[in-house]
Order: sequence, then C-alpha cells, then structure tokens
Amino acid sequence: MSKSPFKPHFLLRNRHLQTTWRTLFEKRQSIQARFERFDLNDGDFIDIAATPPTSGPILLLLHGLEGSLESPYARGLLDIAAQKGWQGILMHFRGCSGPVNRTLIGYHSGETEDLLQFLTHLRKQHPNKLILAAGFSLGGNVLLKYLGESKDEALIDAAVAVSVPYSLKECAKQIHKGTSRFYGRMLLNSLKNSASRKMRLHQEDTVFGLTINAIEGFETIKEFDDGIVAPMWGFKDAMDYYDQCSSRQFLKGISRPTLLIHSSDDPFMVPEVIPEINELSSATSLEVSRHGGHVGFIQGPPWKPTYWLDQRIPAYFESVLSEMGSSELESIPDDAKNIVPGPSRACN
Repeated sequence: MSKSPFKPHFLLRNRHLQTTWRTLFEKRQSIQARFERFDLNDGDFIDIAATPPTSGPILLLLHGLEGSLESPYARGLLDIAAQKGWQGILMHFRGCSGPVNRTLIGYHSGETEDLLQFLTHLRKQHPNKLILAAGFSLGGNVLLKYLGESKDEALIDAAVAVSVPYSLKECAKQIHKGTSRFYGRMLLNSLKNSASRKMRLHQEDTVFGLTINAIEGFETIKEFDDGIVAPMWGFKDAMDYYDQCSSRQFLKGISRPTLLIHSSDDPFMVPEVIPEINELSSATSLEVSRHGGHVGFIQGPPWKPTYWLDQRIPAYFESVLSEMGSSELESIPDDAKNIVPGPSRACN
C-alpha cells in the first residue's frame, strides 16, 4: 500500500463535495461515440459505447451501480482516450443503457460472464491489441473479481479499479447510515424503478413472488438483494451473495498489472473495507488518499476544478505500456469497421 499523490484544494476536502461535485457542476462533455449492440449467449444483449477505432490500445470502462455513458467519469475518460490515440469503449451492464432488456435477468456486483463474453469477442476482433480496463465502484468489483478468477488466463493486459466496495456486506450496511443514506436512497430508488419498469414491459405480475408494490416497498439495498438479486442468481440470500462476490477475496489471484485507487473518506463504505497489503498479489498496487470521496478525486479550487482520475488513470496505463514495450505490441491497424455488428446511433 502506498500513499496516494492526490491532494484536494482545502475548500473541496469534504467527502460529499468530492463525491457529488463532478455530477453537479461539470459541463457535460460532447464525445464522438457510437452505440453498438452486443448479443449475449442467453439471447439477451448489452449496449456498448465506443469512440472511433484507432491503431492504439483499447481502453474498456466498466461503470458503477446504475451508471452509464452519462456518468461524468466515463465521458471524461473516453475523451482522454481519444486524445491519446486509444479507442475508448464503455460496456453497459444489462439494462443500464436505456432500453429494457429481452429477459428479466439483470446484473450484480460479481457477475463476470457478460464481461468475459465481450472480452472474448474483443480479443477475436483485435488479436494484436492491448486491452486496458478501468472499473468504477461496482464495475471495479466486477473487474477485480474477473481478474482474480481468471488469473493468467485474463483477457485484459492492465487494469485500474477505483472506489471499489471490496466487502459488499459492509458497504450494504454503510450506505444506509448517517449522511450516506442520501446515496443509498438514490441508488435504491433507481434499482426499484428499473425492476418495476422491466416487469411492466415484460407484463409480469410477480417476480420471485414479489409484486411491483412489494418491490417498491423495499427500504434498503439489502432488502432488494434479498428479494431480487439472490433468487435471480441462485444465491441463498443477500449475505451469501455478498460473501461469494466481494472482490477482496480474489485480489491474490490477479496476475495482470493492476492499480487500486481508494479514499479513506469514501461515504459509501468504511475504511475497514480497504485491503491489507498481504491480501494483494505481486501484480497489484494500492494507493489510498485521505480525501477523495467516492469516485471523486477533484483537485483545484471550486472555480477551476480539475479531475485527477482523468490524469492518474492514463498515466498508470502509460507507465505499464512503457514497461511492456508498447511500441512493439501495439496493433496492426484495424480496418475502419465497428467493434460489433448491428445497428448503431451517434452519441454526442
């Protein structure tokens, strides 16, 4: 574990300001990205947002709980990737891109099969390219669990994970305590609305014995996980889901260069969820800052803020590429085809 070089302006040290600043105040960036639909083996789909193909590496982004291309950190990094000559790709988890999915199946903090299917597709499409991946919050948990499960077979060359809920049980409790209840309520409402909308469009009166009214009555994320996530994915209950899917237990298995970025004042979790140095693999490094909130890390004064993650994440990947000798490993230029077949639409 090392001390993070991140230092906020004294007026932006508050963890809630760090967490919400970018969402509330950053001007929405216009990016050149296209939506592509990727069909999954079970007949469902996920939507991909990709910047134009380049001859450089691919930067794959995994968003947080109920995130999407509209998440400021995603748009920021896609823009940075394009500036660096990389192709940026955001993989939406099921149901997070807007359209309702073909099945009632959703996503969760440890579901790695959809990611594996898409990575397998990327590798077949671009066998000579380096694939870099950055995951945020829930997406970071999915990314680390995949890397730890896959070990030397991982289809990713280097990774960064930010503000990860390493212990899902502790995070599910913390998100409904004190001032953190604001975030818990917001996320829970989004989850309930998504589930209810899906049931209405699929004309289902009940799911796992629950009516829409029962789902809308959930008061905590744990209740949602007990009632929806656990039975949907075959877990005994929410605690079994948390035990099996928390990424902390998979960190030792990671063999690809991986940077973990975390803040000890993250309002979504308690500092005790941060892994100890003996829990990390030799390929993994952990940077912890005193301030930063949850996927915040805002530098500079309020009247001229800068977004440190947009600098730190590419800098880490550039250091890894340099060590790998990336000039020799970069791809043979691809033809100018889309990354996946199917109808597309521009996103600005």
